[in-house]
Amino acid sequence: MKLRPGFPARLDLPRAGAVPVRPAPAQAQALAHARALYPAQGLGMDSSAVRRSMVAKLAQQGIEDAMVLQAMGSIERHRFVDTALVNQAYEDTSLPIGLGQTISKPGVVSRMLALLRLGNPGRMGRVLEVGTGCGYQAAVLSLLCNEVYSIERLRGLHDKARDNLRPLRLANVHLLFGDGMVGYAKGAPYAGIIAAAGGEAVPQAWIDQLAVGGRLVAPVSSGAASPARQALVVIDKTAQGLRQTVMEAVHFVPLKSGVA
Repeated sequence: MKLRPGFPARLDLPRAGAVPVRPAPAQAQALAHARALYPAQGLGMDSSAVRRSMVAKLAQQGIEDAMVLQAMGSIERHRFVDTALVNQAYEDTSLPIGLGQTISKPGVVSRMLALLRLGNPGRMGRVLEVGTGCGYQAAVLSLLCNEVYSIERLRGLHDKARDNLRPLRLANVHLLFGDGMVGYAKGAPYAGIIAAAGGEAVPQAWIDQLAVGGRLVAPVSSGAASPARQALVVIDKTAQGLRQTVMEAVHFVPLKSGVA
């Protein structure tokens, strides 16, 4: 489906919980690969066995991209959540990170990353992340992309992400404080854009900053229901125009403009 820039104001959303059906052999292969990635080492939350278990569950959910599974298993999610929530770090649940924001479920993070990379055999080029949050997804992206620009509108979360990422010394991650709705033109064009907040329309700035051949993955709200429903939307920018694919229903924080 070809779309004009600045779409869509409304979407026909799938019912909540709808997910694509994956072939069982592919799931089994991905699961076997996930189990082979991490020998059990360490103790407690530092144990690779804890991450291996999470990755195995992601494979069972239908994540087949080996690079995504490996990246998810390499980044220690418990380093990005509050101390009181560490025991829940590897459960498939979103967790509060302050200022009314959350760290997304591992299942949602891996799903969006797999969609962003679909058809890409190796590392992506430059990617823009809108909504740094605590920095977890930026860290995972650093293993999948040559360069990551991550922008956050809330100063408190920008500072938290900087503190969380500093020990990892990720030279290819650039943290920005600013309005994510306007993107970051200085880093454009981007091979991929991924957003952690959903509005009723994809900002025109994102479309403009996406490279031809690039892909954008973001939640978009229908705006018609109360509360508004959201779905993952994949936008491919081709030489012939824009192509949209609406995926499963999701729930993200609202996309807002400005900084705070």
